[in-house]
Amino acid sequence: MRFVSSHAERSAVRKALLCGAALTLLPTTAFAQDATAEATLDTSRTTIDGENAIIVTAPHYVPEGTNTASKANIPLIETPQSVSVITRDQIDLLNFVDAQQAVRYTAGVFGESYGPDLRFDFLTVRGFTPKEYMDGLATPNSTSISSVGVDLYAFQSLDVLKGPASVLYGSSPPGGLTNETSRRASSEFGGEIGVKYGTDDYKQIAGTMTGPVSDMLDVRFTALYRNRDAERDLVHAERLLAAPTATLKLGPDTKLTLLGYYQYDTVRGDTNGFMPVYGTLLDNPLGKISHRANVGDPNNLYKRRQWGAGWDFSHDFGSVSFHSNTKWSRYNEDTPTQIYGSGGLIDNNFDGIPDDYRTVLQSNFTYKEHVTSFATDNRFDATLGTGPIEHNLIAGVDYRRTFNDSAYTFNYGIGTVDLFDPGYTTYTDAQLRPGYATRFNTQWRKQTGIYLQDHAAIGNLYLTVSGRYDWVRMSYMTPFAAADVDTPLTKQRQKKFTWRAGANYVTDSGFAPYVSYATSFEPVVGTDGVTLAPYKPSAGKQWEGGVKYDARGLGEGIKLLVTATVFKINQTNVVATAPSVSPVFGTQSGEVEVKGAELEFVARLRDQLSINGAYSYNDSEVKKSNVAAEIGAPLPVTPKHKLSLFVDYTIQKGSLGGLGFGFGGRYTSDSAGSLPGPFNPVVYYGEASTLFDAIVHYDIPGWRIAVNGSNIFNKLYVARCSGPAGCTYGAGRQVIGTVTKTF
Repeated sequence: MRFVSSHAERSAVRKALLCGAALTLLPTTAFAQDATAEATLDTSRTTIDGENAIIVTAPHYVPEGTNTASKANIPLIETPQSVSVITRDQIDLLNFVDAQQAVRYTAGVFGESYGPDLRFDFLTVRGFTPKEYMDGLATPNSTSISSVGVDLYAFQSLDVLKGPASVLYGSSPPGGLTNETSRRASSEFGGEIGVKYGTDDYKQIAGTMTGPVSDMLDVRFTALYRNRDAERDLVHAERLLAAPTATLKLGPDTKLTLLGYYQYDTVRGDTNGFMPVYGTLLDNPLGKISHRANVGDPNNLYKRRQWGAGWDFSHDFGSVSFHSNTKWSRYNEDTPTQIYGSGGLIDNNFDGIPDDYRTVLQSNFTYKEHVTSFATDNRFDATLGTGPIEHNLIAGVDYRRTFNDSAYTFNYGIGTVDLFDPGYTTYTDAQLRPGYATRFNTQWRKQTGIYLQDHAAIGNLYLTVSGRYDWVRMSYMTPFAAADVDTPLTKQRQKKFTWRAGANYVTDSGFAPYVSYATSFEPVVGTDGVTLAPYKPSAGKQWEGGVKYDARGLGEGIKLLVTATVFKINQTNVVATAPSVSPVFGTQSGEVEVKGAELEFVARLRDQLSINGAYSYNDSEVKKSNVAAEIGAPLPVTPKHKLSLFVDYTIQKGSLGGLGFGFGGRYTSDSAGSLPGPFNPVVYYGEASTLFDAIVHYDIPGWRIAVNGSNIFNKLYVARCSGPAGCTYGAGRQVIGTVTKTF
């Protein structure tokens, strides 16, 4: 993979900068769809009652709409499903670094179960790992991880669509999906450059610039470089991101948006550190294990390169418009050395009691994967009236094609390390880099879907009905065979109809009760061990009801969105409760149920007070399973309770004008680290935690200075314990200072 730098980076003249970004973009193509409104976080001087004042405006802090839930320009208040939108104004004002931080104050979404991972965003939504989308198209996810890890700075917003979403997006888990909308070019010149420095030697420089090159062409270039250590000793990471974009206005009714990104990551050292349960969750007679202890190896290396490019074309015919959204993506990761604490504390006589409570077994798990993806979504939008009913119709076809190729080598028990006084073994070259001898997944997958949706308005009543039919074709080689030997292809075809129906009634005061029913599916690869028939897709369904409120009658300067909802999700045709891209083994008899309630509110009052709050209740249960021990168990990393609140206030008048303070708290109850089973008879629960965050910021026109603190009291807790050798501490205290120059 070659990185092509932008000429825009090397010019000091504004016009040259913008033209350079355009020249970088024009030979390529990119993907896009209509984005959440451009962030307009701005600071100005004025007078109020004769006093000087600093006003920080964030008009899009409280979201009003998103294309994610409907692929149409339908306000959130009219959408019969729960959707959370973390806008760029929220991200900038609260200084979120990654997606796991961004959902801290969002209902129904849980992150940081593996602590402060430097590579991926680990999220669950209503008990399930969400499918990740970027600009409305599926990302090229790897076999084992559902996040590609593109940096949050590249995006204009992060949307979380909760509940089944297959009716518009095809294969998707019943908990929902995330969709990140990339920053877009603007017809007004502007931008920013910012630097960060913080704990664990966190260093970052990032910037974005946008503006017109001509009447027909707007461009933007966004870039980031990050260099940091981790909470664990002997871990270091670097990241480079470049994201050019351009909008070509080909006529008054025709627009072509080009978009691309490239990201390169390296991580040295053991990023997560699988700690033993003794000394973390359970007592160890030798004491508590330090959260900085590293039972891996400083020679570990993780490398990742990824890029995407495509287009979003739109043409307006009047009452009918056409949208074509297309993207090519490549994802490559390589871990030539990954020595980690694999077997827990040494127990040579297998009596369940560690020999000395300090010696940990080490193994080496090397892994590489290459993913290529092509996705396109083409649809017509139409508005028409039939008597008293106004219809917003969409009809479309989308197609995606992916290829996954991954291999590994697992060398078990190559050495040991002292848990309390690590001294790292000098391994041989063959032990450090054994290659990738075993195939994990070699698979081709194609999905074609046709869909139709009608959003009908009858006065204040809004009815939404959607339907979709998908055809999925899969071919794969035998897993766990020698990686350098091609085996015969196994081919499978699956098809599924999914649908959604919902109703909202929006009162004049802004209250909107709603109810909806939606279905989803996910392909399952393999053959049933009992019937010997190819698997059917897993199926999900959800009932959801609630009320939304947008404070439309509360007067000028008050923006508020509240969503309160209850839901019930059932997933059937489950083979393995934790689904896999690779062929799975067992019989297709499983069923999972999640019942819950959520309350979420986002408020921005008179450009001075911001409030983010959420409460979630999730009751998850495995109802049926071919593993008897799983029946009745809760889903992993699905706490029953999550409660969070953050309040930020900015002084406007007087000598302290522009100075602001924020404070928030987060409570998460304990949650199972795994499902029980024959190889995992004891389920360990991650600890409940109450954490506090704070921010101090000072804004003047053109400048913003901020200091953010997460987990400011440095609460030490175990976020997850997947087994006796798989415990991970939650994110400790992080303090980051930021200086941003806007123009």
